[in-house]
Amino acid sequence: MIQVKNLSVHYPDTKVKALTDISLSLERGDFVCVLGKSGAGKSTFIRCLNGLQKPTSGQIYFDGKDISAHNEEKLRKVRRETGMIFQHFSLIPRLSVMQNVLTGMFGYRSSFKNLIGWFTADELALAKRVIADVGLSEMAYRKVEQLSGGQKQRVGIARALAQQPKVLLGDEPVASLDPGTSNHIFTLLTEMHERLDLLTIINVHDIELAKRYASRILALKDGKLIFDGPPEDFRDSEYRETYTSNPQTAFFDPGI
Repeated sequence: MIQVKNLSVHYPDTKVKALTDISLSLERGDFVCVLGKSGAGKSTFIRCLNGLQKPTSGQIYFDGKDISAHNEEKLRKVRRETGMIFQHFSLIPRLSVMQNVLTGMFGYRSSFKNLIGWFTADELALAKRVIADVGLSEMAYRKVEQLSGGQKQRVGIARALAQQPKVLLGDEPVASLDPGTSNHIFTLLTEMHERLDLLTIINVHDIELAKRYASRILALKDGKLIFDGPPEDFRDSEYRETYTSNPQTAFFDPGI
């Protein structure tokens, strides 16, 4: 579904090499967690996959089409099939849950319809369905600013699902949540992933969450892909290489 070939992103003004020569293939059904320290390139990688960041070199193919060469109009079509969940929710606080979820459909609609806020019966039914899927039916008309952090992230997931995506991306979607809520969010993501047969790619700091829920782990360090494999193969040595400057001094419990 997504093929990445020799992907590099360099920022000339700062001389930062955010990503260097990354190549891999991602298929529908993969639940991928991307690990790495802050600054390792995780967010840049996710942004490249939905066209928000243009590569310095290399190609990204979405269903066989090179999105790195697309113009903005063609990229909009790719983004319609790519749901995005953000760390800080990126919701409109003064609007209701329903109104925020409906914005997930904007990429399929005319600018005029979006401006006047007119939605068809089918679109409203879809919004109600995905709100129910994330367990917020009773809060559908409550303002987002009145919700807890975990509830806001559920709204973010519902908004992404309203796009009816093929690919679900998450940039540290549980970083600001407590461990219990983080587990609930990952359980929900897993249920949606399996039921809708998605390709899911999530940036995460918590190794325990990655090993518990992912079918595949990617690890980045200094913009380079240093691990790509099943969770059970991400052991002490892989942890040390990913997270420490001096791999000989770290300890990681391989049982988590």
